[in-house]
Amino acid sequence: MRSKPLKCALAAVVALAAAQLSQVPPAAAAVADPAATVNTLIGSANSGETFPGADTPFGMVQWSPENTRGDQTRTPQPGGYDYNVTKVRGFSLTHMSGTGCAGGSGDVPFLPYAGNVTSSPSSDSSDATYASTFSHSNETGTAGYYRVGLDSGVNVELSATTRTGAGRFTYPTGKTASLLVRTSNSEVGSSAAQTTVDTANRAISGSVTSGNFCGYINTEDRRSYYTLYFYAAFDKPFASTGTWQDGALTAGSTSSSGGTTYGTAGWPPAGKGSGAYVSFDTSSGQAVGVRVGISYVSAANAKANLDAENPAGTTFDTVRQRAHDAWNTELGRVAITGGTTAQQQTFYTALYHSLLHPNVFSDVNGQYKGMDQATHTVSGAQHAQYANFSGWDVYRDQVQLVTLLRPDIGADIAQSLLNQAAQNGGVWDRWTHNQGGTHVMTGDPGHAAVASIYAFGGTTFDASGALTSMVHAATTVTAADLSRTGWNVMVVGERPSLDKYLQIGYVPSDGNAWGGAGETLEDVSADFGISQLAARLGDSTTANQFLARAQNWRNVFNPGTGYIQQRNAAGAWQSFDPASSDGFAEGSAAQYTWMVPFNVNGLFAKMGGQATAASRLDSFFHNTDGSWALSKAGGTHSDLANEPSIGTPWLYDFAGQPYKTQQTVRQVVNTLWSNAPGGIPGQDDLGAMSAWYVFAAMGVYPLSPGRGELLLASPLFTQVVVHRGNGATITVNATGAGTNAPYIQSMNLNGAASTRPWLPESLLSAGGTVDLTLGTTANTSWGSAAADAPPSFDTAATSTNLALNQPATADSSCNANEGPAKAVNGSVSGGTSDKWCSTGASRWWRVDLGATKTVRTITIRHAGAGGESAAWNTRDYDVQASTDGTTWTTVVQARANTASVTTHAVNVSARYLRLNVVTAEQSGTGGAARIYEFEAYS
Repeated sequence: MRSKPLKCALAAVVALAAAQLSQVPPAAAAVADPAATVNTLIGSANSGETFPGADTPFGMVQWSPENTRGDQTRTPQPGGYDYNVTKVRGFSLTHMSGTGCAGGSGDVPFLPYAGNVTSSPSSDSSDATYASTFSHSNETGTAGYYRVGLDSGVNVELSATTRTGAGRFTYPTGKTASLLVRTSNSEVGSSAAQTTVDTANRAISGSVTSGNFCGYINTEDRRSYYTLYFYAAFDKPFASTGTWQDGALTAGSTSSSGGTTYGTAGWPPAGKGSGAYVSFDTSSGQAVGVRVGISYVSAANAKANLDAENPAGTTFDTVRQRAHDAWNTELGRVAITGGTTAQQQTFYTALYHSLLHPNVFSDVNGQYKGMDQATHTVSGAQHAQYANFSGWDVYRDQVQLVTLLRPDIGADIAQSLLNQAAQNGGVWDRWTHNQGGTHVMTGDPGHAAVASIYAFGGTTFDASGALTSMVHAATTVTAADLSRTGWNVMVVGERPSLDKYLQIGYVPSDGNAWGGAGETLEDVSADFGISQLAARLGDSTTANQFLARAQNWRNVFNPGTGYIQQRNAAGAWQSFDPASSDGFAEGSAAQYTWMVPFNVNGLFAKMGGQATAASRLDSFFHNTDGSWALSKAGGTHSDLANEPSIGTPWLYDFAGQPYKTQQTVRQVVNTLWSNAPGGIPGQDDLGAMSAWYVFAAMGVYPLSPGRGELLLASPLFTQVVVHRGNGATITVNATGAGTNAPYIQSMNLNGAASTRPWLPESLLSAGGTVDLTLGTTANTSWGSAAADAPPSFDTAATSTNLALNQPATADSSCNANEGPAKAVNGSVSGGTSDKWCSTGASRWWRVDLGATKTVRTITIRHAGAGGESAAWNTRDYDVQASTDGTTWTTVVQARANTASVTTHAVNVSARYLRLNVVTAEQSGTGGAARIYEFEAYS
């Protein structure tokens, strides 16, 4: 028996070890099968407007139900499905998630029907005959698979590949096994349709021509702009065939044609349309398998897509498993540990919804239809063309989330947007549906989105071409910019009243935008995006021009009221009510006033300072009795169910009160979102709202368009590991995390203590580890110092280059005329020798600012900025700061850089700044360090 002292010593050691281990979040308890946690019925009730059907990540096919309330001309919700409506009239091959308006797509509904077809389905205007009720107890929706047992006795199972659908329809015995293909019945109608039954090959093929997105609102979109082709192959022979057109049914026929039209008000009229039906020989079994390929280019491509992705002999269960695996690959890029089962389901379903759109739009051979209606082929670094871009919504967070996980897909989306603009006369349409521009909503979101994609590492697209195109669109007034056609929801101009914006610095109330004040805020975010992309590409002239334009928000801030407000072209402020939506799209003055994400400090200064802004935020998120006012609480309060408000909870990080960001974000996550059919608080807007939830549950949020910094709240889970497609890994450990423990007590970033409620861009390229300690009580001092605030970006005129012409030293120089002083001479125009160059063993450079100063931003101009090859841009480097020249703190850690100009927000007090070059050139095999300019700004 051991002695008592030894026992006590061992107990002390064990206790110490346990205490140390308690600080380390579990490393092996991450969700093992995230695809299995997805519940596609979340968001399908009330206002979420999601669809529950089968698809793959960014897939062209979304095979999902079309429900009915007894009106064949209306879907119960955009997306085709409403959880509260338990009757289905078909299963369509294409859908969009949470779009608003009356929906769109919903092309080529298939209806397995137990019985004989004896009348035209188009005559069944109330869906009394050719539809079936069902019970949710007999329904399943998860990633890549949907099943419902219809009360008619038919069991429906659906799955998908990227460009094909797989179906298995099991019919009841004793009834005719029929199938209707309602080719013309897209969700909002069609202008043409054609169907052919091929008995010999057990196939049905055809096409539908449609569009009409939001067409009931305005005649501008009451038109067709895409044609979808399909080829469906069945594993059972046809026992009978027939077709219909309008009210006429023709038994034995194998072809039909005719669209529904869009009526006289943008709604398809009852009784119109065409399609085909077959019955199956089920002597060998009651289950009928179908494989369907689609294409927006041609019938031949639809068949080729099917043969490539889902060839004959491929079983339904094989497709289902592959879809499940594809979802696990993408969802598994964010590994979470901890949280409740319900929280895990909500999280992965939100991530699932974030990865549905934009959709792959090109075929397996690379062909796609452009916005010029011509056939194009992807080329260069682009892997696929993408479509369905809900710009006003997704530029705020969804494209950033997609690019965070898949920089290659983000880059393809950016190239797709540029391709669309090039094919659309240079116009970047703000809401594109397939290959059509719909102009829906406000602002110029493509410019903000492309810059954000680049900032998040999606750089393998023609960024220079995109910048040229965007600058032209933002500076060249077109006839459409001067037009009120489509007003107000779908104003045709890319920049409505651009002439006025260029002349007076804002969009006036008597212009042609959908709300001049709100349009101005949207335009300045687009301008900021252009400025940031230009800076990263080394175009300082354009960067400065558009950074200055981005400050035009000041022109619609009325110091008399303290709000963003309407004013006319003569400069007069208009009548004002902060709760009113006059001058704004889907929001009020009180909700829009906060929407200056790139210059929050400037906005707070206009409001009267941080304390005043924080007090206003308190009133924005709370009722007078102190209760929360997060949604549907009136125009003077936040509406976290819609995009104009979703960035506001993070603004406390700028006000010295980050604990209130942590508290508010967690309150939204806990109360407005859930793993129930009504668990999304507003329209999902092609993943924009779900992306907000994913970021919020991870405890971070993008700072602004065009930037890669992340604002901090606090994670819901004890560990979040992001496996980026570029190879970088970001790990967030949160000791003490829990539903009611949102408050950051302390933080380490890559092992160093930090009190900054934001994370630097370098985390995106290099990866890193964030260690948080959370608690149930607010730490009001953490992150409260002015120096802790996230960066804001104002005009260059308000900030001085602290490094300009200051003494500089270095390890060595390539040549005598390429000494360290060349990197702070304020010029890159002196030829290829206007740089510091070194081939030394350590390759370091240092500047003395002359005194300890606050440095908030560092800009480095690499080889490409000086006219040399971008292959010589510095790939890996660190920047260190010191007050005494002896003790150094690493403030920038950049890895895998490709840009000619890099800008880093640092917010540090320093007299000395030092650049350590780790890998000089892109090849990684050595070479010379080449720095044309090193700039430090206050």
